[in-house]
Amino acid sequence: MRVLQISSDRSKRGVLYYGTPAFKRQEAYARQFGNLDIVGFSLKNDGAGTIEAGALRIYPTGSSSRILYGWDAFRIARKLPKPDIVSVQDPFETGLIGWWIARRFGAPLHAQVHTDFLSPEYAKLSLVNRFRIFIAGFVLRRASRVRVVSERIRLGIETRYTLRTPITVLPIFVDIEHFRWRLPDEMLATRFQQFSARVLIVSRLEPEKDVGAAVRVFGEYAPESACLIVIGNGSMRESLEKLSESLHIRGRIFFEDAEDVASYYKLADVVLLTSKYEGYGLAIVEALAAGKPVISTDVGAARELGAIVASSFEELGERMVDWFKGGLRKALLHAYPYKNFEEYVRAYCDDVAACTHTQ
Repeated sequence: MRVLQISSDRSKRGVLYYGTPAFKRQEAYARQFGNLDIVGFSLKNDGAGTIEAGALRIYPTGSSSRILYGWDAFRIARKLPKPDIVSVQDPFETGLIGWWIARRFGAPLHAQVHTDFLSPEYAKLSLVNRFRIFIAGFVLRRASRVRVVSERIRLGIETRYTLRTPITVLPIFVDIEHFRWRLPDEMLATRFQQFSARVLIVSRLEPEKDVGAAVRVFGEYAPESACLIVIGNGSMRESLEKLSESLHIRGRIFFEDAEDVASYYKLADVVLLTSKYEGYGLAIVEALAAGKPVISTDVGAARELGAIVASSFEELGERMVDWFKGGLRKALLHAYPYKNFEEYVRAYCDDVAACTHTQ
């Protein structure tokens, strides 16, 4: 079977770069399918090049502008062998170009949804997001199958759209054993030993993640003996640093860069997540796998995974106060569906392959 995937993941940990976790997942898919071609949206200055690794081939668009992503992806795809299935990473821009390519080849379309785009907060964030909701309806109605990462997204799509398309809930794979059995980092523990409790945030620093709310909750409700550690980068970094200064907690908040966050989960006493919306909630899975309690907004799969859920800023504060007074110091991960990576790969590839039976 030959599968063509259209991807928009330009991150340095994404599919365009050899050896990343995302790349290794694609290698596993390729072995299962037999042939996997990936056309990835990218800019020239990303520095990504064509990769051929056995059954996996990756072609970055190398576009001079984001406006040209679609055209460049189509230009590359039409030179590739005819795929049996076209799979798209999202039902938005990649979904639209993927539908166009699938139609040209006469191949079924497999659409993935990783974001809770029907959350009211998603539409509020930007005009672009409101347009993406419109595109999603067009793409999903034309897909042969739809893969979503949480029950919340499935219910949202079924409520909003009238689809004959089968919808499969397949959460994102997380190597939970890596977080469960990671040994503490003694040097890291020494750095933060003066604090009575360590609150951790692992997140992209972008508006939809609302890390500012987490900083404000910490500043208002956490005792002065506690610290807040923020792992992640993004456009909000500078404004978050200024916010911490205005709240007079700059000496108790630490912005860190980390390739492997497992050591920070082991260091943490509690993990805080304040996203406006989530597709699934990887940080929640990772933290709970490490045995750490999570206080979270009601997003993604937070409830079923076992997080302590709050529906407002004030309730987040109450949950934090309760935790500091004597809340759980150990937590368990619930409702994680995969026994191992191989089981996840089989489930994912079977769902994509099923497109050939639902045309």
